[in-house]
Amino acid sequence: MNIKNFVVESIDEMKNKVTWPSHSFLQNSAVLVIVASLIFSLLIGVIDLGFENLMTWFYDLF
Repeated sequence: MNIKNFVVESIDEMKNKVTWPSHSFLQNSAVLVIVASLIFSLLIGVIDLGFENLMTWFYDLF
Protein backbone atom coordinates (compact mmCIF):
# COMPACT_ATOMS: atom_id res chain seq x y z
CA MET A 1 0.00 0.00 0.00
CA ASN A 2 1.56 3.27 -1.05
CA ILE A 3 1.13 6.63 0.63
CA LYS A 4 -1.08 8.12 -2.11
CA ASN A 5 -3.54 5.22 -1.85
CA PHE A 6 -3.57 5.54 1.93
CA VAL A 7 -4.36 9.27 1.78
CA VAL A 8 -7.11 8.79 -0.82
CA GLU A 9 -8.75 6.01 1.19
CA SER A 10 -8.46 8.01 4.42
CA ILE A 11 -10.18 11.02 2.86
CA ASP A 12 -12.92 8.77 1.42
CA GLU A 13 -13.48 7.17 4.81
CA MET A 14 -13.68 10.54 6.58
CA LYS A 15 -16.21 11.83 4.04
CA ASN A 16 -18.42 8.79 3.55
CA LYS A 17 -18.05 6.34 6.42
CA VAL A 18 -17.65 8.48 9.54
CA THR A 19 -20.80 9.59 11.32
CA TRP A 20 -20.22 13.16 12.43
CA PRO A 21 -22.21 14.62 15.34
CA SER A 22 -24.64 17.44 14.70
CA HIS A 23 -23.80 21.05 15.47
CA SER A 24 -26.38 21.25 18.28
CA PHE A 25 -25.00 18.08 19.88
CA LEU A 26 -21.49 19.56 19.83
CA GLN A 27 -22.76 22.80 21.38
CA ASN A 28 -24.57 20.92 24.15
CA SER A 29 -21.50 18.81 24.81
CA ALA A 30 -19.27 21.89 24.97
CA VAL A 31 -21.61 23.59 27.44
CA LEU A 32 -21.69 20.44 29.56
CA VAL A 33 -17.88 20.26 29.63
CA ILE A 34 -17.60 23.95 30.57
CA VAL A 35 -20.17 23.64 33.39
CA ALA A 36 -18.58 20.45 34.72
CA SER A 37 -15.13 22.07 34.64
CA LEU A 38 -16.40 25.09 36.57
CA ILE A 39 -18.08 22.88 39.18
CA PHE A 40 -14.95 20.76 39.66
CA SER A 41 -12.70 23.81 39.86
CA LEU A 42 -14.95 25.40 42.48
CA LEU A 43 -15.03 22.14 44.44
CA ILE A 44 -11.24 21.82 44.35
CA GLY A 45 -10.91 25.50 45.33
CA VAL A 46 -13.18 25.01 48.35
CA ILE A 47 -11.25 21.91 49.42
CA ASP A 48 -7.95 23.77 49.00
CA LEU A 49 -9.24 26.70 51.05
CA GLY A 50 -10.37 24.29 53.77
CA PHE A 51 -6.97 22.59 53.92
CA GLU A 52 -5.22 25.96 53.95
CA ASN A 53 -7.30 27.10 56.92
CA LEU A 54 -6.78 23.77 58.68
CA MET A 55 -3.01 23.93 58.22
CA THR A 56 -2.89 27.59 59.30
CA TRP A 57 -4.82 26.69 62.46
CA PHE A 58 -2.55 23.69 63.08
CA TYR A 59 0.69 25.69 62.65
CA ASP A 60 -0.62 28.50 64.86
CA LEU A 61 -0.88 26.00 67.71
CA PHE A 62 2.94 25.76 67.87
